[in-house]
Amino acid sequence: MGGLLFQATTAALMVMMINSGLGTVGRDALRGRSVPWVAVGLTVLAVAGVALQLCWAGAMAALDDDPSRTGWWRVFTSVFMQNGGVAGAAWNIGTLAFVAALAQWLWGGPLTALLFAAGILLPERIDALLGLGGGPGADPRNFAGSSGATYFLGATLAAALLTRSRIRKQQALAVGVPALGLLMWCAQDNGHGLVAVYGFALGLLVRAVLRRLPGSGAPLAAAEPRSRSARRDKRSSAG
Repeated sequence: MGGLLFQATTAALMVMMINSGLGTVGRDALRGRSVPWVAVGLTVLAVAGVALQLCWAGAMAALDDDPSRTGWWRVFTSVFMQNGGVAGAAWNIGTLAFVAALAQWLWGGPLTALLFAAGILLPERIDALLGLGGGPGADPRNFAGSSGATYFLGATLAAALLTRSRIRKQQALAVGVPALGLLMWCAQDNGHGLVAVYGFALGLLVRAVLRRLPGSGAPLAAAEPRSRSARRDKRSSAG
């Protein structure tokens, strides 16, 4: 029962972050967007990592982030290894593709790549600074997987929605991401929730910096309600 609840809350958090991204980018505007090449590149790397695992029995031992082994590259290569079986790998790759695409349409390619890298490098360091997480640990389930960086990146979408939308329902959705994440960490020791809190905080910081840049303009309402309003105005003028 505990395992099912763990999976359910982890999935629910991801759904909230994806909906936050859709609310920020605009559901009705997805078809007209350019190809998110950074998202494509990250997804290709994740698929290539799984293919390498299938073709090479020693891939996990060589590329995971086992603290008992040396190798500076492990913190990066371990992200593109998967250790949750077929269903876990499919979920991780699918959510990575979707979240990274939404992030690129929101933040742009270079910043999305930087935020994803931050999701790889920062959580462990913040854990150490705050005395959380218990260090590297010895649980092999923590040695590989893209979910941590994906949840970190996804939480930045919720931070953007909170600062851009004036719609209370969307603001509540955005605030719900770090709230659920913190609850998951406290109640389940679920690291996905903790990295989501970190990603949300960094997303707020990035938004604050971007709003101070010349030409950034005032915060905007979410794209979806604006597009619906535009359609109503168009129908009214046509009538």
